[in-house]
Amino acid sequence: MAEPDAAVNYRSYLALDEILGAQRRRSEEHDELLFIIVHQVYELWFKQLLHEGGHLQEQLEAGQGPRGMQTMRRILAILRTVVAQLDVLETLTPVQYTGFRARLETASGFQSGQFRELEAVFGRRDLGVLGPYPAGSAERRRIEAAMSRRALFDSYLRYLMTAGYEVPAEALGRDVSVAWEASDAVQDMLVTVYRDDGEAAQVAERLVDIDEGLQAWRYQHVKMVERTIGQKPGTGGSSGAGYLRSTLFTPAFPDLWAVRSKL
Repeated sequence: MAEPDAAVNYRSYLALDEILGAQRRRSEEHDELLFIIVHQVYELWFKQLLHEGGHLQEQLEAGQGPRGMQTMRRILAILRTVVAQLDVLETLTPVQYTGFRARLETASGFQSGQFRELEAVFGRRDLGVLGPYPAGSAERRRIEAAMSRRALFDSYLRYLMTAGYEVPAEALGRDVSVAWEASDAVQDMLVTVYRDDGEAAQVAERLVDIDEGLQAWRYQHVKMVERTIGQKPGTGGSSGAGYLRSTLFTPAFPDLWAVRSKL
């Protein structure tokens, strides 16, 4: 940290000493540095996505559709960047990765607390993901807190209410600590939203864009893992590509997809 009286410059403002000193290789393998940097950058993007996601929920619940759509465009741009980063990681061949893989020991991407928190923001409610985080740990508390708050689709329903739509009472008063289940009543209301073809429909479409972005991330992540380690178990005792495949094609906002069959 810079001294209180020191003038702020590029290096101190960005805390470059801390950032550039955070890549601590555990082997002499040339390619390990790339692996560390890519994953550290992921965590920075996850932090920003959490920041933007909370802001988006506040905007939607305040009825600020246009501002919310601006935030959603940013979220989608970040998701596209996150997916594109996999191209960099895929320059790592299976042999190159094997050269330092054992040095990861119990470390695994499945232990990313920020990603689990982000999943909760988008609606996932799965207590099984808490296993890697000790009771009382900061990461576990953050994930649990995210699972107990309204998810992004809940915020969209409140936005629709402020826009004058008759959102089913059971949807607004539901237990938000439980995963959302597709609702015929909500879909019937969304039919009206889409047929009105106004701001609320545009907000819905931006949410679908984000949902597609999340699914693109999951698919590309699976293929990257298969390309690198095939069907071998992941580090830290994870099942590797097998688990990742099980998360594919599960939308965060199922009603926004189902309503298309009713229009």
